[in-house]
Amino acid sequence: MAVDTPVDPAADDASPAPDRPESDAVLGRRAQILATEHWGLLAARGTAQSEVLTRITIFLTLVSAGLVTIGLLGQATGFDDWFAGAALSILGFLALIGFMTQTRVFNVAEEDMMYVVAMNRLRGAYVDLDPRVQRYFLAAIADDERGLELTYSFLRRRSVSHLFGSSAMLIAVVNACVSGLLAGSVLVAAGQATGWAIAAGILVAVVLIVCFMTYGYWTFRTAWTNHRPLRTTPLPQSDEGTDAAPDGVDGPPPEDPVRLRTRRRS
Repeated sequence: MAVDTPVDPAADDASPAPDRPESDAVLGRRAQILATEHWGLLAARGTAQSEVLTRITIFLTLVSAGLVTIGLLGQATGFDDWFAGAALSILGFLALIGFMTQTRVFNVAEEDMMYVVAMNRLRGAYVDLDPRVQRYFLAAIADDERGLELTYSFLRRRSVSHLFGSSAMLIAVVNACVSGLLAGSVLVAAGQATGWAIAAGILVAVVLIVCFMTYGYWTFRTAWTNHRPLRTTPLPQSDEGTDAAPDGVDGPPPEDPVRLRTRRRS
């Protein structure tokens, strides 16, 4: 007579067996996919930076050639007759090209920020696959704003010197000067006093610099408003008052299944 196997009443309440660790082939394939995406982002970032530097070089060359041309025209015409119209046309052209270049510089700055954030996220995925590599990353593994700042500057916090020496600020100053020259030239051509023309040119230049900086800050904040990071950078110990990880070092949450399975394998 067959005897039924006794059933343990507590078996129904037991937790399910943990997932089997993933094979090396699965983890290797996942790392290869992430690395391919990482190289794609690096290539796109390099192409954008190269293109915007070329645009800046072209603009600065045009400004230099335009101002030299205005000087030569002034000597040839004695600053009379058709000189005013020619000078205003050249300055207007330079101002237009300057605004186009400024717009492209802002767009590339935003694109560069997006590429860095995306690579931070991929770096976090590498840590999920192999937590032991986290200690070797100087760049951040978190795709939040603090992670972006850490990736842009490993050894010290970014300061106003980064903004003051940036390409965006350089183009903003050049554009402001060209627009100021254009505004002053328009007043002189209209018969206004030279002093008023100089004052108007300086005012236009200062207003444009402030507008450019305000617009750049607005685009930066808007981009972060639309972004939802997967992981955040913990605050330094001095800010939290607890045993937090160093700035820029953020491990995945304890319940992360990928890290748990990787730990079981190791």
